Amino acid sequence: MPSASEVPLASTPQTRRLRFARNVLPILIMLVVVAYEWLARRLGDQGSEITAHLLFYGLAGPLATYFTLRWITEGERTRLKAEQELRRLYVQLSTQNERLGAVQTLMREVADAPDLEAVLQAAAQGAVRATGATHARLSLAGLELNSQVSGTARGSTLLESPSADLRELRVPLSTGPLHVGQGRQGEMKLYFDAPPTPETEELAQAIGAEVGSALASAQQRSRDLITLYEVDQSIRAERNMRRLLARVTGNMAERVGAQSRAAYLTDADGRLRLEYAREGDVDVKRGGTVPAFAERVAQAGVPLIASPQEAAGVLHGSQSALGLPMRGEDGLVGVIVLGSAREGAFTGMRVPLLALLASQATLAVRNARAYLHSEEVAIGEERSRIAREIHDGVAQSLAVCAIRLDIVERQIGSDPEKAAEGVRAAASLLREQIREVRRSIFALRPIDLERYGLLETVRRYVQDFGEQNNLKARLSIEGDVTLAPGDEAVMFRILQESLNNVAKHARASSVDVTVQGGNRVKLCVQDDGQGFDPQQVSGRVSSAGGLGLIQMKERVESRGGTYKVSSAPHQGTRIEAQLPQG
Repeated sequence: MPSASEVPLASTPQTRRLRFARNVLPILIMLVVVAYEWLARRLGDQGSEITAHLLFYGLAGPLATYFTLRWITEGERTRLKAEQELRRLYVQLSTQNERLGAVQTLMREVADAPDLEAVLQAAAQGAVRATGATHARLSLAGLELNSQVSGTARGSTLLESPSADLRELRVPLSTGPLHVGQGRQGEMKLYFDAPPTPETEELAQAIGAEVGSALASAQQRSRDLITLYEVDQSIRAERNMRRLLARVTGNMAERVGAQSRAAYLTDADGRLRLEYAREGDVDVKRGGTVPAFAERVAQAGVPLIASPQEAAGVLHGSQSALGLPMRGEDGLVGVIVLGSAREGAFTGMRVPLLALLASQATLAVRNARAYLHSEEVAIGEERSRIAREIHDGVAQSLAVCAIRLDIVERQIGSDPEKAAEGVRAAASLLREQIREVRRSIFALRPIDLERYGLLETVRRYVQDFGEQNNLKARLSIEGDVTLAPGDEAVMFRILQESLNNVAKHARASSVDVTVQGGNRVKLCVQDDGQGFDPQQVSGRVSSAGGLGLIQMKERVESRGGTYKVSSAPHQGTRIEAQLPQG
């Protein structure tokens, strides 16, 4: 390999002349001088020889000096031109390096931005630094978001409005090729004091493509968070198993563009059963044979993509299917299958997010199952309580009535007055038991909180309570009342129990119910009845709901609230319950 000094220079007229002067001219001069001296000596005359020397060296010296200086001047001019070219290249390289650094900083900032607005702000600032624009304005398509900055000596500041004399350059923010404009996310406007160079325009187009990709990624993250939030809301609010699965699988299907979905849950024996399925716009009946693909997903315990044959066997009309296992701490809970009419629809899909959604669906199913189990337990306890009440109350009273009527039957002939008195006592006892049965039926009737909401349900209940029990019932609602669904049920249950106790024990002529909103929602039930000593009856169980004072207190406090009973003999009763605003 030749050394640096041996590398040949590029061939130019100047280098060719220098090479000629270096290699040929010394020999030529030497030959000319030798020839001249030889000819001069042949003149034979000393005076002629001197004259010839003067003429020759007088002309040759200045000519040699002239051409030498000319070559030196041209060489210096060439050197200066080369230096200027090097300086220009250095400035260009420095500018390109600064722009490259600005672009790298821009990409790092937009990649680290936590949300769409931060991405737009970082992109606008970075575009100003990278392109040398005086102003930048970015807008996001489909959302009312925009960001605009102006360049300053220290960086960038918020822009009020660009002046009209600036040159505007519009750049699409897209994720696809620039000439196609695929995945258009928005638009970037750059403003310059002078028309931008083609290189600047090219750089702006490249920045637009990179920012478009960053915006698409940020939007994807936002959609993922929204989907997770929606699924989380389904877990918190929905207790009906079929509606819950419809919501959860619907969110997942919308997320990946699936047209069909199905949910298989394990039964008590650990076998998969079809719990919910929807093909297009049609709900599919539960039951039937579990497809082999769902069983395969359950056994693998990881997300799987079905073959076209398997997909058609799972969901009618599907060319591709994705199976997601639902696994909890106790093992397999079920399998979710998403189907699409497009072949290969789930290839390259973001499976980790879908697996996370399936995990949330697992929690939702376990929540709903626990709620259903608690409902069954509560129904069983309520049936046992009603049976005890009927046995201890109505049944015994009816038995007493039957005995009295038997006595009346024997006294009719011998003592008509006592017989008439016995009939009146039996009739009075029967009327009392009829009222008791009506009170129990009123307290036990279903209340649709989900349909009417807390306040409307309270209005209806208080009004009906006064009519059923023949007393004055007044309701007052103050402020904004907002509670979580579970807290609404607890608050209404406390009202129901309190009013039932008024009807059964207070012997009151009126009752006032007050609901107050604020940071804490407060329920107050005040009657003018005979009152009681709370210390003596704190464990008493009411006839309608089976909750005594202690149980009501525990239920409210478990929700972060407070429960208080104020009463004394012949001074009425006041019950106060407070729960945090939801």
